[in-house]
Amino acid sequence: MLRRTIVPLIGTALVLAPAAAAHVTVNPDAVPADSFARFDIRVPNELENASTTKLVVKLPKGLVEVGFQPKPGWKRSVTMEKLAEPVTVEGETVTEQVGTVTWQGGTIAPGEFDEFGLSAKVPDEPGAKLTFPAVQTYSNGEVVRWIGAPDADEPAPQVTLEAAAPTAETTAAETTSDGSDNSRANLALGFGIAGLAVGIVALAVVFLHRRA
Repeated sequence: MLRRTIVPLIGTALVLAPAAAAHVTVNPDAVPADSFARFDIRVPNELENASTTKLVVKLPKGLVEVGFQPKPGWKRSVTMEKLAEPVTVEGETVTEQVGTVTWQGGTIAPGEFDEFGLSAKVPDEPGAKLTFPAVQTYSNGEVVRWIGAPDADEPAPQVTLEAAAPTAETTAAETTSDGSDNSRANLALGFGIAGLAVGIVALAVVFLHRRA
């Protein structure tokens, strides 16, 4: 009797585990700071009897030059907000950014997921985390707010800003600098050896002259 009870419970746990892990996420979860990056907001449908019909995402502070990938079947609208301080991007002063973006009119059916793409210039703040709070609405009226902490049941998607990798130009400059430093050191060593040799020769001449 105990075995018959345990087996259905295990089966139920296996079915529920993937659903519990299906969160709204932003991919990739890490990008270089001070770069232009592409993001895909991945939205799974977690209900068995309703479709996802609307997604609202609040973009992080400091995300500028935002562009969106066309999404057939979905209508997109954005709200703008003023930046606390103007920033310069590609030589132009930017004073506002996209505050929220809303996609609606399409559907994500049960058992399916979809992605909403965007690109943006991210801040030059290595180690900082960009948070993308999202609100998902279903056709039956249910609303899921992905706005919690990373360990919450409904966490807000986050992206980490990493230190930028050295560019080819930077590496070449460092190599050239190291090479120049080594050349100067070798040249100084050569002059020192030459001076020592001249001194030894002069000393030998004086010694021989005295003996003569």
